[in-house]
Amino acid sequence: MDIKTGQAEAFVTGYARKPDAALRVALIYGNDEGMIAERGRRLAMAICAELGDAFRVVELTGGQLKDDPARLADEFQSLSLIGGRRVVRVRPAGDEVVAAVETVFEAGAGDALIVVEAGNLPPASALRKLVAAAPAGAAIACFEDSEQALENLVESVLGGDGLRASDEARDYLVDHLGGDRGISRSELQKLVLYKGIPPKDAPASARTVTLDDAMAVIGDGAAIGLDDAVYAAFDGDPAGLDRALDRIFAEGVAPASAVRAFQRHADLLHRLAGAVETGARADEAIGRLRPPPHFSRRAALQRQARTWPCLRLADLLDLLLEAEMQCKTTGLPDEAILRRAALRVAQGARALMKAPARR
Repeated sequence: MDIKTGQAEAFVTGYARKPDAALRVALIYGNDEGMIAERGRRLAMAICAELGDAFRVVELTGGQLKDDPARLADEFQSLSLIGGRRVVRVRPAGDEVVAAVETVFEAGAGDALIVVEAGNLPPASALRKLVAAAPAGAAIACFEDSEQALENLVESVLGGDGLRASDEARDYLVDHLGGDRGISRSELQKLVLYKGIPPKDAPASARTVTLDDAMAVIGDGAAIGLDDAVYAAFDGDPAGLDRALDRIFAEGVAPASAVRAFQRHADLLHRLAGAVETGARADEAIGRLRPPPHFSRRAALQRQARTWPCLRLADLLDLLLEAEMQCKTTGLPDEAILRRAALRVAQGARALMKAPARR
């Protein structure tokens, strides 16, 4: 089975509730390491709730199976001395375990679940193709959280402790949480500790996470680095853009996540430019934004809102959407895709700055 990103959460949740004995191998891959680890753990715990149980849980690496492919089938067919199904966790792994996984699909009796945690396997990956095509396999894609997925994560983590985010707080959290599911969940759990778990009879105000609460807790170092790249591009500063992109890639920011930051900024400018074109002053339009932009960015936002017309921003949103799709579907180097799209933004800004000034 080939489980796409949008289907992955429902598949893992369904399996955790009712494990399917027909599933032999679950391959979890993508560029979100936190999400891969989380979903691998949930699948494993569906078979054995105590992952430290040495009788029912086996830990292997891809390197071990490359040297001894037959071992995986042996583990798949082995029985626990104390009863109950077993789970075999293989991590980290990649195409070097193809021969080992083939032995599991070819094996006769056996009921262990094999959970393989891999990295960002390309569409041409032999392991990905093997598991996706097998009736007893599930290849589960885990890529950076979309805005909707982040909203669902915010609701899930906060709601689990009786809290809810205000509209402003939710928007801030979605903008400042990163693409890594594990880090995002950890940040939200820190927010729960900061706010405190309310008693059951607490009023709605005590259950609501405000914008001030979110801003006080959620770190935004990665967001600041992304902001540097975004603002340099929309200000027509290719040199500054290049330096900022080098920095965020060195810090591990995923290109697809960065593309979405460019999209959010283009959408924000589209709204501001629309207000300016209908007669509003840029500073007035910016003052109505919620959550409010950082004071250090207000001057740049005013300048950009006056520079970029709505029609050009609409074209730019199409360009960035295409870049995001290319990052996720083409198998081409996603860093290069982002750099090319960001450079086109910077070039467009420079061209607009040479045009007659807008009000």
